Amino acid sequence: MILQALCDYYDALARRGDITPPGWSVAKVSFALDIDEQGTLHGVIPLKVTPEGGKKEVPQSMQMPEQVKKTSGVSANFLCENSSYFLGIDGKGKPERSRQCFKAAKELHQRLLGPVDSPSARAVCAFFDAWRPEQAAKHPALFPYLEEIMKGANLIFSVDGLYVHEDPAVRAAWDGCRTARSAGAPSGLCLVTGRKAPVARLHPSIKGVQGAQSSGASLVSFNAPAFESYGHEQTDGTGQGLNSPVSEDAAFRYGAVLNRLIADRQHVQYIGDTAVVYWAEDAEPLCQDVFSCAMFGGASEVITDADLQSAARALAHGDPVDVNGVPLRPDNRFYVLGLAPNAARLSVRFFLQSTFGQMLANVQAHYDRLSIVRPAYAANGALPLWKLLGETVNPSSRDKKASPPMAGAVVRAVLSDGTYPVSLLEQTMLRIRAEQDVTYGRAAILKAFFLKNREFQVPKEVLTVKLNDQSNHLPYVLGRLFAVLERVQSAANPGVNATIKDKYFNSACATPAAIFPLLTKLSQSHLRKLEGGLKTYYEKMIGGLEGRIHETLPARLSLADQGTFHLGYYHQVQKFYEKKDKGGNENV
Repeated sequence: MILQALCDYYDALARRGDITPPGWSVAKVSFALDIDEQGTLHGVIPLKVTPEGGKKEVPQSMQMPEQVKKTSGVSANFLCENSSYFLGIDGKGKPERSRQCFKAAKELHQRLLGPVDSPSARAVCAFFDAWRPEQAAKHPALFPYLEEIMKGANLIFSVDGLYVHEDPAVRAAWDGCRTARSAGAPSGLCLVTGRKAPVARLHPSIKGVQGAQSSGASLVSFNAPAFESYGHEQTDGTGQGLNSPVSEDAAFRYGAVLNRLIADRQHVQYIGDTAVVYWAEDAEPLCQDVFSCAMFGGASEVITDADLQSAARALAHGDPVDVNGVPLRPDNRFYVLGLAPNAARLSVRFFLQSTFGQMLANVQAHYDRLSIVRPAYAANGALPLWKLLGETVNPSSRDKKASPPMAGAVVRAVLSDGTYPVSLLEQTMLRIRAEQDVTYGRAAILKAFFLKNREFQVPKEVLTVKLNDQSNHLPYVLGRLFAVLERVQSAANPGVNATIKDKYFNSACATPAAIFPLLTKLSQSHLRKLEGGLKTYYEKMIGGLEGRIHETLPARLSLADQGTFHLGYYHQVQKFYEKKDKGGNENV
């Protein structure tokens, strides 16, 4: 299903002219070797570019012949390679391997370009005939860029101002070679297309996933006898792809489009260690912009944030919208794929699909559940996913990433409108206990979790945006009472170094029967230091809350009740900072 959706996306992009044709891929190129028709190297052309808004130059993305899957062996790419293959030198201190690489590249280019009647093809063949790797380091044309070239930068060829890979005769030769190679491959029924076709022995490498190998990682691969099935042995290497027959054409299409998605820095998002990519069935890029804004709080260079948010709300309600003349349909199929690095492979953390409108509606429902009164210093707008997950991370830790399995499960829950993982509650409670601080984000998580995960049986009366001063739910009332007692202490002892929150917050939440009698006794001492209306005000507030307690204080509170305690505490604290009414009064 994943490969089929990716192949369909490739076809949609191809209809729009937005992706490379079969047999070609996008490569990062740093330099061009400028040669004449006799194959003599005259200079090196820098091809790095400065991205918009960036400061450092980066390799230029260019359409090149499809690159081979790199292994520990020697395997040359056509017309785009590093210095080991094109010059016979590198910075790794392995001259013998570099000579082998150069020999492999020479044989490949002379075999493919030898029969081609083109000045560019003859120039490349002549270059490989005349070049001497042992003299490369002293060549004056290479000297200004030699250090960077030897670090592994990709090189291409240029003849009389024309890049060789753009020569029509050379391109035709490459396409013909690819067709001939496919003709010799074993045929089988493709699992993606359902048609009989040459089966891919090796699947494409997916590059750019953070944490995976820089040379690329495989989404589909077999490399051990344990993975063999139905006699598809791989002693000679021909049986690897037959274990999961995918045609060469389908393998190219899914690989090309997945590499494109990973390389799109505007739309790929990282949640924990997971790279999240998303696309619409019709390949409309504005759908990615709207989804990114709704789910991750991302901005677009095409339309304003206000327009994005407006479009997301309309689509979530099932209404089609028109953005800058582009129609967006709520019934458009939409896909979200999460990939995590796993050695030389990629593991699928999640794959979700639904209509565009339904997915946006699920996201909106998630943000509605998170809605809670916020402190004055908190930024306006919904709590973005990265910030939500950050509430579960120790701020003092070196690695600021949330637990990858938990992060993936949260994304799955949000987009599918499912229950949140219990680990989200556990990690949030752990941070509250460790820091003794119920932040805006953590309170929002508790409210959203208990609203969705109804098996915890927390009354909805306490899962409100603001304080519910009519609730008699014991853990909620105790949380409110603790906030009031803390406030009394601060009023009686301004600037006190250690408050009751620092000493008793965790124990009051977990074992109220043992701690609240002590806190009540302490509050009497604090009240005696207050005078006049302030003393009366707090006495009335404490009495009102104690009057709502109609049962014996429990020896222990469950995890859900502790979360409710935190909500009561948070609501009451925010109530203290709420603007007073015209009479100067606060509601209790």
